[in-house]
Amino acid sequence: MLLFLTGIVLLVVGYLTYGRFVEKVLGPDDRVTPAIKQADGVDYVVLPHWKNMLIQLLNIAGVGPVIGVIAGIKFGAIVFLLIPIGNIIGGATHDFIAGMASLRNRGANLPYFIKLTLGAVYYRAFSAFTVFLLALVVAVFINVPANLIDKTFLPNIPFFWGAVGTIFLYYIVATMFPVDKIIGKLYPIFGGVLLVGSGALLISLLIRGFGDASILQESEAFKAGKLTQPIIPCLFVTIACGILSGFHATQSPIIARTMKTERQARSSFYGMMVLEGVIAMIWAGAALAIYNKVPELMAENPNLVLAKITEDFLGSWLGKTTVVAVVVLAITSGDTAMRSMRLTLAEMMKIDQKPISKRLAICAPIIAAICALLWWSNQNAASFGKLWNYFAWGNQVLAASTLAAGAAWLYGLKKQGWIAAVPGAFMTFVVVSYILWTSTEHGGPTGFGLELPLAYALAAVVTVAFIGWSVWRGLRFAKDGNIELEAPKYDFSEVEKLEDVAAQKAVEEK
Repeated sequence: MLLFLTGIVLLVVGYLTYGRFVEKVLGPDDRVTPAIKQADGVDYVVLPHWKNMLIQLLNIAGVGPVIGVIAGIKFGAIVFLLIPIGNIIGGATHDFIAGMASLRNRGANLPYFIKLTLGAVYYRAFSAFTVFLLALVVAVFINVPANLIDKTFLPNIPFFWGAVGTIFLYYIVATMFPVDKIIGKLYPIFGGVLLVGSGALLISLLIRGFGDASILQESEAFKAGKLTQPIIPCLFVTIACGILSGFHATQSPIIARTMKTERQARSSFYGMMVLEGVIAMIWAGAALAIYNKVPELMAENPNLVLAKITEDFLGSWLGKTTVVAVVVLAITSGDTAMRSMRLTLAEMMKIDQKPISKRLAICAPIIAAICALLWWSNQNAASFGKLWNYFAWGNQVLAASTLAAGAAWLYGLKKQGWIAAVPGAFMTFVVVSYILWTSTEHGGPTGFGLELPLAYALAAVVTVAFIGWSVWRGLRFAKDGNIELEAPKYDFSEVEKLEDVAAQKAVEEK
């Protein structure tokens, strides 16, 4: 119980202290934001701050802080410390950097930031990888909620493919329409469901924990079933959302295009990642408690464990409401992942997204690719397992790349780039050693299957070379001064009276 409560306190204190330090380094100020400077009524639209925070939270908090931690807590109670420490130093900093970089570069998507900082060659490979990963994300975040709906709410009716079709149709609509028409209106409702479900689970967990602190400690039966894979790298691939997730860097530009002022950046980017860490802690605690109570569940699919957790802690009605919250988490990450695919492809191909016909032209091949992935991933359990594994380590390739780009960006501005370089080095080491070590013989997906010491040694070499190269680029930018690393400052007084896009349009028409 003490370890669990310590982790929650670390998240809160980290936001108030280290989060403020990172804010000072990044330096949000009163320059004009992309939502005002480039307003188009589709993707660049000023939204209220509270909506932006909810949108960011729901965008980044997919099934990772639930399904991921239900699997990840099997590494042991040490997770209660690794989640907050990794979140504060790595994940929240990563999201804040990605958001500020987009704000300072006309709301650009992640591949543009990579091109700006790490160069055109890296950008080309990275862009293709990003689009592929986003396709995996959309497929995963259709599969998981469809399975939960099918098994939880309609257990006697085969409705999986009906749920898939319904969710996918919503994704298409949310991707095509202006951000304020669908996402801006539905997310407050979705956010309410999420907060109610998570809050109810936390209250129930605390009540039981104060009555019997042992439920949040490793029992002998739990210890017997713990995962024996190495914590580094496996835990940080199993638990991404909640600690550090590269997918978030593809989502931050969405609200970088809807923010009225940069002053909202710390609460929107850093703060919402910290809140996601709290959600991950809640589900990690509930999972440990249920594994202690029913140890045989450690061998079951996390989706089944999720249902057992909600039923045990919250009862039938409120438990199903909480499952709805998890479905919401998945859907509200999947729809914006698909939107991010559209925006990334449009940016790469320089296609204006204001006309709906051009949005449709971008979306058509995306829809076809997702349909193919959905068909393949549901052929059998092994296919979906491969889909999830590629998504998991690919997600952390994005995180390492984003942090390396952040280091180059900050050093180029003569700022303290180590805030990105340190977690970037750690995540590079994690993902490289994971790919080199993992194999079916080691209990994981297909990889190179090297012995762990050799995998560590090679990963260390790659890490020093990659992060060293990014830092060198940043220092060179600072010395030469030959690269635009952030947008110029504008006179904010010119637009301070424009409360929203509608007001701005009215002024323009006059």
